[in-house]
Amino acid sequence: MEVAPQADPPVCRILDYGKYKYQQQKREKDARRKTKSQTVKEMKMRPKIDQHDYEFKTKAIKNFLEAGHRVKVAVFFRGREMAFLDRGREVLEKVMKDCEGLGKVEVPPRMEGRYMRMMLSPIPQKKKPQKTEADSREVGSPEKEN
Repeated sequence: MEVAPQADPPVCRILDYGKYKYQQQKREKDARRKTKSQTVKEMKMRPKIDQHDYEFKTKAIKNFLEAGHRVKVAVFFRGREMAFLDRGREVLEKVMKDCEGLGKVEVPPRMEGRYMRMMLSPIPQKKKPQKTEADSREVGSPEKEN
């Protein structure tokens, strides 16, 4: 197998081609395993959403962002609600404000047909240091002696 074709003279290596192909496939498989795919979750709301419904859906959005998913937030307008686009924008801005620490706005609010949509992407969280066994013991707790 040719290792460095541009070298003078070209460098070649004698090896088992089957073993080489196997190792190459194994490296590709490991690379695919390490990449984390981000799924897009969607949350639909209405411009006249009730407070409890809003809180419930916002809690779900926060859970999605904590799990590392991108979230598409959509406000659906029906009938005469199209005349009050500012109410939909207010709902989306409120979602932005409530999810400020967990996600950032990837696509700002904009109209797409009867939907006003925006996209939130998670902010990468720093990994917390894992507690060791000594840290998890309470101070002053009696320990068993043998």
